[in-house]
Amino acid sequence: MSTMKDFLMTNCSRVLMYEGLPGYGKSQVLMEIEYLASQHKNHRTVAIALTKISFHQNFYTIQILMANVLGLDSCKHYKERQTSLQNRVKTLLDDKFHCLLNDIFHVQFPVSREMSRMSKIRKQKQLEALFMKILEQTVREERIIFIIDEAQFVDGTSWAFIERLIQSMPIFIVMSLSPFTDIPCAAANAIMKNRNTTYITLGTMQPQEIRDKVCVDLSVSSIPRELDSYLVEGSCGIPYYCEELLKNLDHHRVLLFQQAETEEKTNVTWNNLFKHSVRPTEDMHLYTSISEGRKEVCYLASGVRLKNLSPPASLKELSLVQLDSMSLSHQMLVRCAAIIGLTFTTELLFEILPCWNMKMMIKALATLVESNVFDCFRSSKDLQLALKQNVTTFEVHYRSLALKLKEGLSHGEEEQLREMEGQVIECHILRFCRPIMQKTAYELWLKDQKKVLHSKCARFLEESAHRCNHCRNADFIPYHHFIVDIRLNTLDMDTVKRMVKSQGFKTEEEEEVIFSKSELPKKYKFPETLSTTETREKILHFFDNVILKMRSSPDDMVPLESCQCEELLQIVILPLAQHFVALEENNKALYYFLELASAYLILGDNYNAYMYLGEGERLLKSLTNEDSRSQTFEYATFYSLKGEVCFNMGQMVLAKKMLRKALKLLNRMFPCNLLTLTFQMHVEKNRLSHFMNQHIQEGPLPGKKLAQLYLQASCFSLLWKIYSLNFFFHYKYYGHLAAMMEMNTSLETQNDFQIIKAFLDFSLYHHLAGYQGVWFKYEILVIEQLLNLPLKGEAIEIMAYAADTLGHIKFLTGHLDLAIELGSRAHRMWSLLRNPNKYQMVLCRLSKPLFLKSRYKHLVQVLGWLWDLSVTEEHIFSKAFFYFVCLDIMLYSGFIYRTFEECLEFICHNEDNRILKFQSGLLLGLYSCIAVWYARLQEWDNFYKFSNRAKNLVTRRTPTVLYYEGISRYMEGQVLHLQKQIEEQAENAQDSGVELLKALETLVAQNTTGPVFYPRLYHLMAYVCILMGDGHSCDFFLNTALELSETQGNLLEKCWLSMSKEWWYSASELTGDQWFQTVLSLPSWDKIVSGNVTLQEVQKNKFLMRVNILDNPF
Repeated sequence: MSTMKDFLMTNCSRVLMYEGLPGYGKSQVLMEIEYLASQHKNHRTVAIALTKISFHQNFYTIQILMANVLGLDSCKHYKERQTSLQNRVKTLLDDKFHCLLNDIFHVQFPVSREMSRMSKIRKQKQLEALFMKILEQTVREERIIFIIDEAQFVDGTSWAFIERLIQSMPIFIVMSLSPFTDIPCAAANAIMKNRNTTYITLGTMQPQEIRDKVCVDLSVSSIPRELDSYLVEGSCGIPYYCEELLKNLDHHRVLLFQQAETEEKTNVTWNNLFKHSVRPTEDMHLYTSISEGRKEVCYLASGVRLKNLSPPASLKELSLVQLDSMSLSHQMLVRCAAIIGLTFTTELLFEILPCWNMKMMIKALATLVESNVFDCFRSSKDLQLALKQNVTTFEVHYRSLALKLKEGLSHGEEEQLREMEGQVIECHILRFCRPIMQKTAYELWLKDQKKVLHSKCARFLEESAHRCNHCRNADFIPYHHFIVDIRLNTLDMDTVKRMVKSQGFKTEEEEEVIFSKSELPKKYKFPETLSTTETREKILHFFDNVILKMRSSPDDMVPLESCQCEELLQIVILPLAQHFVALEENNKALYYFLELASAYLILGDNYNAYMYLGEGERLLKSLTNEDSRSQTFEYATFYSLKGEVCFNMGQMVLAKKMLRKALKLLNRMFPCNLLTLTFQMHVEKNRLSHFMNQHIQEGPLPGKKLAQLYLQASCFSLLWKIYSLNFFFHYKYYGHLAAMMEMNTSLETQNDFQIIKAFLDFSLYHHLAGYQGVWFKYEILVIEQLLNLPLKGEAIEIMAYAADTLGHIKFLTGHLDLAIELGSRAHRMWSLLRNPNKYQMVLCRLSKPLFLKSRYKHLVQVLGWLWDLSVTEEHIFSKAFFYFVCLDIMLYSGFIYRTFEECLEFICHNEDNRILKFQSGLLLGLYSCIAVWYARLQEWDNFYKFSNRAKNLVTRRTPTVLYYEGISRYMEGQVLHLQKQIEEQAENAQDSGVELLKALETLVAQNTTGPVFYPRLYHLMAYVCILMGDGHSCDFFLNTALELSETQGNLLEKCWLSMSKEWWYSASELTGDQWFQTVLSLPSWDKIVSGNVTLQEVQKNKFLMRVNILDNPF
């Protein structure tokens, strides 16, 4: 529209050109422009659409345009056209030359002698001169806007005329065109490079835009998440594809509509655990015609699996036309790739291609990548990044060289193809550009042919269907393959092991036995006479020695490559599960779907884990009881993973139910009444005493037994955390029993890593439960175990895990200095071990004690590492945590590391990210920080917006540091809102205050909260009390918070508490815009580093909670 405004204001020619592939919505854009132009007075819009045949007809485009300008398109007969033409051109053209228009406008003026003698070139010049005069005359009377659709079919003569036209008079031309297949003519080139031309290359719709479009087209307030994913993937952001897919679904009555139900509290079940609908962006309601009170929602017909639907005929036809245009060899390659799936590797494709050599395949792939049949990627991260963001529309003005005019393409085709071949060799992952092409090519195979090819793919993939080399090729569910026989290849595991042994290598089991057996005499025992300080120094010295040895001899102790498990999920395990589904090998498919779910839980992706458990559930229902033992274990694994997902989502009742089911299937019934609880407690105490006093352990356990023990330990670990959340007195005994059963089960495995994990869990349980004399014993046992391990392989990871977990426990319990010492060492170890997932977690954990200790230089350094990691690995969790700390710095530390606007933009852009949305704690913290910011500025509308979003997440109670970080900030927002209510003397202010104080006391009373959060919570309680006029309680809570801050070394909270105490009991008054003034003066970190601002000055930039006891209405 800015180009049109320029045309109207400057009275000079403007050309607006839209380039895009078919289906990108070019015609729709032109229709909108035509409609907008028609709304203005004294505007004449002339719109035409060309076809392929137009290109081969000389001067055809101008003929059609001029016919419209002269109004001939409305004439019904040639005589009417002739009369109209005669009246229009009689003053511009001699009568004897009127016959010049005969062939062009299909009229019958008499042919004069002069015309019959005129050459073809002279006739063309005469005609062009006439058209110029007509247009000059028209332009003086009204503004002319030419709109040309499919302008790539404009003939050369017409391009030349248009070039002269825009130089001669003010005219506005809007064109849409597909990319030129050949080099455009000189006139077309000149127009595109003209300084008055705006050239826009249309991109595809972004995923959010597709969702918005569908909601508007269907006039609904939400659509199912499955439909959203189906359209985003299937359409590739092309509007036409999206519309055709939607029409096809509507035609098959897949889409159903009903009135939106009011959101009420309902019992949470596994099926409604995740919200299955998605909404458009907030501003889209402006474009919907439905009233606020009568919103409809869209949902899918029961039993429909969108991914199994055949594509619409119109889109299949486009794919078939493209396939038919390929050579037979290329067709075969595309069809074989379609069997593998949307994404495939060159290795697997080569495996199933009949009688091809590698060189031949690479050359064919390069051609198909060049033809936009496939895209190629160096890694799965590049692939995931490409899938998140479609190609956007971009604009090129005037003489920009960014236009891809394909000049000189013919002489460089071979060189370009060679470059593409090199790129394909480097990029071993490929993906169909259009999912419709994959589905269409797949359907061309016969059923028996599909089965053979799926079997080939499965045999190839199953060799790599486990964790990566970095993670020692283990199962994601420990010892899973010992329970279920899932191999297709005739060379079974026993045969492989015999072959490996015959070559003089140790098998994995033998290494496991050597590593985990405790028959060897213990080399080290901690002296009981050591003081606490000496013990601490000895532990830190041990970790320092480990780091020193890792750096001095990296070949033996440090892996050569980073963890590749996430990539293997996408290119190996998921495709393998899908191949087994196609082969109707449901037990094998189930195995891999459970592995996928477990892997995504390790990666922190609860939604994907939920989805693959859903796939597993469908397969479980179809299984028979042929192999009851393995099937029982799969059921137990299924419920265990379900329990873990529910736990992560804060649904503890459902999680407990699932975990109990899993344990029952594993023959480890967990007590459900006090009588059995008492008996089981006695049994487990005896077992623990037996295990702890046993010096010589039994021989190695079989894999099947280990698989069951590991699964049991996982269930018990979650159960004790769940019971710790409950206030009922007897629940602490259930929690103690679960912790003890985890301990005994882990000791039974005889695996050092599992035992150390259990010791650390048991120590944490006793820390939180208040058993001061017990936790220290188990931490010492952890160090003793570590001291007796060889410094190689998995032992190094155990040590890094122990340092990280001990640091985390020390932070939770308020030992901030030791948390930093241990966290720093864990950071150095994980950075050497090249595990991005663990590395980002240790950075996140290390940042919090540094923040509370006000060690800002070290904190900023850690944030720099965290940012680099989040960018390099495209890791959304670490980036979200980075912004969470940045908000904390602004709110509590008094300086700016990243601006509030940048933090807010990140949250708004990523709040629907599936990892953040379905992760309890982090999003709660982000929303609450924004709400607190607005509450301090007294921008209450914005406060309510973000506080309500946070409120929806508060019910997801999980015993994690992140949740308590989030809830403490949420409570601060509520306290500030209470202060507003009291100022306004709201009727329910006192009730709100009592309820808020009770909620804060409840948080402090919970075992799982952790002492590190107490100073902040007591600070808030003191503020509520002073607002309510209870000065005595305020003093108590304030002094308690100060004592705790002093004990923990929490300098951040101590400084804020001291300032609050001074302000609350002084005669000074705070102005209402105190925080606004503080925000305006917040220095950046760069100013602090340069010395322009001192840290002492920064500490004064604290928010002071306003209160006036004398004016308190209560």
